[in-house]
Amino acid sequence: MSEILQRLTETLESRKGAAADSSYVAKLYAKGDDAILKKVIEEAGEVLLAAKDGDNAHLVYEVADLWFHTLVLLAHKGLSSDDILNELARREGVSGITEKASRK
Repeated sequence: MSEILQRLTETLESRKGAAADSSYVAKLYAKGDDAILKKVIEEAGEVLLAAKDGDNAHLVYEVADLWFHTLVLLAHKGLSSDDILNELARREGVSGITEKASRK
């Protein structure tokens, strides 16, 4: 699975220098933070609606959209899925209550 994330990360990076009319991602990058954030919020809402509908195939589809747009946001900010995976690894085995208390 990490191979998919790696390939997607490479594709998202390659779109950074592309003309806005050459790809959907290049267009999002050109529009900047507000457009990207709006897509993440939109997709998060669609995930919630799909979850409430009880259609697992639709939920998977919408979560894939949310993950994709979140990866676009991360790439736009100079981050990648590796940064998230490293953070999840750091938290592994730590109680959620303990981890949340450590943020204060």
